[in-house]
Amino acid sequence: MRFVDTRKYVSMLRELVREGNEVSMLITGSSMSPFLLSHKDTICFKAPWRALRRGDMVFYERSTGQFVMHRIYKVHKNGLYIVGDAQKDIEGPVDPSQVFALITKVNRRGKWVGPGDFWWEFYEHIWIHLVRFRPLIFSLYHRIMRK
Repeated sequence: MRFVDTRKYVSMLRELVREGNEVSMLITGSSMSPFLLSHKDTICFKAPWRALRRGDMVFYERSTGQFVMHRIYKVHKNGLYIVGDAQKDIEGPVDPSQVFALITKVNRRGKWVGPGDFWWEFYEHIWIHLVRFRPLIFSLYHRIMRK
């Protein structure tokens, strides 16, 4: 098995995006579950071609140099406020210049999903409004699944 430095790998992908390419990568991390599963699902992304809006999944670089793929919770004059689908804490403001890619589609559980598909639309338009209720939703879900 060969290990690759994530920062170098994503930096290379970011350069491909800057050149106008659409690229893909395997998801790592759990911040976008339940929509995306770590080491199972793949995202495709390219440079933003339109104004960013609430519900968009974006790839951005934090001021620490860490690369993150999350969803836009709010677009504000101060910047973007961003949160993972599995999180309740909203990060921001993030300067829009930190965003280098917009997610175009995902391979979720072996099936390509994109704008117009039920689950894409659910997470983009409904789940994003439930941020403050997520702890309760996850608690109920885990309680039900234990039975």
